[in-house]
Amino acid sequence: MSESKHTLAHGARSGRPVVAVIGAGAIGLSIAWRLAQGGATVDVFERGEAGRGATWAAAGMLAAGVETEPGEERLLALTRHSQDLWPSFAREMADETGIDVGYRDEGTLAVALNRDDAALLRFSFEFHRKLGIDLEWLDGARAREREPHLAPGVVAAVLSLRDHQVDNRQLALALRAAAIKRGVSIHEHAEAALEVAGGRVLGVIARDKLHRADVVIVAAGAWSRGLAGLPERARPPVRPVKGQMVALRMDPAAPLLRHVIWAPKGYLVPRRDGRLLIGATTEERGFDDTLTAGAVMGLIEAAWRVLPAVEELPIAEMWTGLRPGSRDDAPIMGPTPIDGLVLATGHHRNGILLTPASAAAVAAFVREGALPDWAAPFTLARFARAEKAAPEKAASKHGGA
Repeated sequence: MSESKHTLAHGARSGRPVVAVIGAGAIGLSIAWRLAQGGATVDVFERGEAGRGATWAAAGMLAAGVETEPGEERLLALTRHSQDLWPSFAREMADETGIDVGYRDEGTLAVALNRDDAALLRFSFEFHRKLGIDLEWLDGARAREREPHLAPGVVAAVLSLRDHQVDNRQLALALRAAAIKRGVSIHEHAEAALEVAGGRVLGVIARDKLHRADVVIVAAGAWSRGLAGLPERARPPVRPVKGQMVALRMDPAAPLLRHVIWAPKGYLVPRRDGRLLIGATTEERGFDDTLTAGAVMGLIEAAWRVLPAVEELPIAEMWTGLRPGSRDDAPIMGPTPIDGLVLATGHHRNGILLTPASAAAVAAFVREGALPDWAAPFTLARFARAEKAAPEKAASKHGGA
């Protein structure tokens, strides 16, 4: 059996499976919606409120270009594919629910504040260009033509017209409404556990009741690894990565920014309702979700250096979120060693960006028993291969055993 194929129950193969999804963030809800569209019976189980976890805490950037880092070349193909899906996905959400998810296509500016910043920005620019990412180099004056409120000290910028944004909170509301409209049952404040026997998942236990299912999809974000009843061999290497954020309030009729701005120590995301999001920290703090003065101060200072006028803006909100980070910071989708058990987790900072592609890939897997080619590299099996390869490489280096 190839790593992207899986044995599914007869109900799944027949095209009308009974599916349980654990996790009602953007990933879980979008998968549930896609499956329900195809005729599946779907229940979603959420430990809190639907859409109010990492999805609610995100910034909604669709930055497959400027956010790609060295070592993420393989991930780029997936993020760009999902980025291309976003315009039609946003329109479909609006048609299905009447909710505008705030998709904006003005683009993204990555800016440099001094010579050292500019050298780093130039390195990233050349790296991205070699990957085929379409970018434009701007001097400080041209950057301020696009964003007049940028600090006079901005010396250079990179413009990425393909890196857009969406209002993640509107997306959460729209996905919940779309799923319910298609008949999905959403169980909130329902801590779920897996029921597994004989190497096959039987369903989900929630509120002391077994909900039988042909397929169970684990989309529980940072909590995926610790799910009760999950066999060790199916546990994804996922951990919580804490992020703290601040939102300021602009005048919606005269906003300070139109583009998303990537600064040397943070980013700024303008919303149509006047909110200006500033983020985000990246902290290995386990499940600690407390706000800290140092993090908030650092975020506001980073924004002020790029956009001095923020000092006059009122603070609208401050919050934390827990990203589901995998061992290689790429998503984990598709089969596990347990028949009928499917993963959709580990999206780290790309959860919103990868929502359309993840929904399409996992729904296709449930229907057909195989992932699309563009999703096949991102199964759980890659970690077992990497662990097996490590001692073989070591033995080869030292001349064998």
